[in-house]
Amino acid sequence: MTYSNEFLGEVKEKLLEEKQRLSQELLRFTKANDTEGSYTTQFQDMGSDEDEQASEVEQYVDDIALEANLESQLKDVLDALEKLETGSYGVCEETGEMISEERLRIYPQARTVVKAA
Repeated sequence: MTYSNEFLGEVKEKLLEEKQRLSQELLRFTKANDTEGSYTTQFQDMGSDEDEQASEVEQYVDDIALEANLESQLKDVLDALEKLETGSYGVCEETGEMISEERLRIYPQARTVVKAA
């Protein structure tokens, strides 16, 4: 099974939109590093009293966890875009089978067929 150029174009557009969305979300509280998809959480200065400093630390810890989650999602998107460029897009990483168009339309960065997930 091969995918049509129309389908691959549709998927690429969705992946590029998701890449943009994730990058914008990350830039709300991080700074982009030199490597694509890599960010550093910024510490927010909320004030100098004890309560404000406690809030700063709590927010920083929350932001680090969110950064890790968003970066992971972004990595999946970047990997899918790279696979599109190299012609290996849509091949299950577990079974070597082709991933269904239906699954890829719903989740374009899917790495596996449903039964392998």
